[in-house]
Amino acid sequence: MDLREKLKPIKCFLLDMDGTLYLGERMLAGSLDFLEKLRQTGRSALFLTNNSSKSAEVYVQKLQRLGVKEPFLYVLTSGQAAGRYVLAHFPGQCAFVLGNEMLRTELMQMGVAIDDEHPDYVLIGYDTTLTYAKMTRVCDLVREGLPYIATHPDFNCPTETGFAPDIGAIIAFIEASAGRKPDVVIGKPNAGIVAEALRVTGFQREELAMVGDRLYTDIATGVRFGMTSILVLSGEATRADVEIAPEKPDLIFGRLSDMIAYL
Repeated sequence: MDLREKLKPIKCFLLDMDGTLYLGERMLAGSLDFLEKLRQTGRSALFLTNNSSKSAEVYVQKLQRLGVKEPFLYVLTSGQAAGRYVLAHFPGQCAFVLGNEMLRTELMQMGVAIDDEHPDYVLIGYDTTLTYAKMTRVCDLVREGLPYIATHPDFNCPTETGFAPDIGAIIAFIEASAGRKPDVVIGKPNAGIVAEALRVTGFQREELAMVGDRLYTDIATGVRFGMTSILVLSGEATRADVEIAPEKPDLIFGRLSDMIAYL
């Protein structure tokens, strides 16, 4: 396989962050060198994260703190993509939002109307301020049959010390109580976030590469939507995981900087 030829058509890299670019507050070795190579070769990047517990603005601030500079300070979260989705599919309607204040504020700034008392639909994110009262309320609303949207499917969120339960665990809780899965999940590996990435970047799918450390989100996104899929082994997935994965990456690198020689 000629890696240089495989990467030649790629004009924009959709980059996961947690476990791919950095881990916690630590930039992974070579990540900034990789971005510099993209700049030198006239390529662009869009950071694409399923984590809806933080706003895009907070991620940009973190990227700046870790040394990332223009033109690479563009972030798309599953929360933003979910906001775009509900504005298109539930115009003039109100949401019950299970999420922290950062997500709620970002959604309201986008124009999403929130009414926790008399909602028309349910939108859940990765809520790091989760309480039992919130879980009881969201299960009641889902049980009533309201349309039910989730920002992303991840079971765990990587941290510097391991993993924290993510929205997938919340979805499982709701299903156990209310007997329903989400009607729509927006984030990787689903269509909602891909549609928004295409809109934001302006590129065609064959000009994009989806790069990340997770097989069931990052790699599945590339495989399902006609983009080059690139696994980095700096986060969750291992080569052993690839062997048993139903959707396999087009390319595998140890870390982002291992691509530099082929760009």
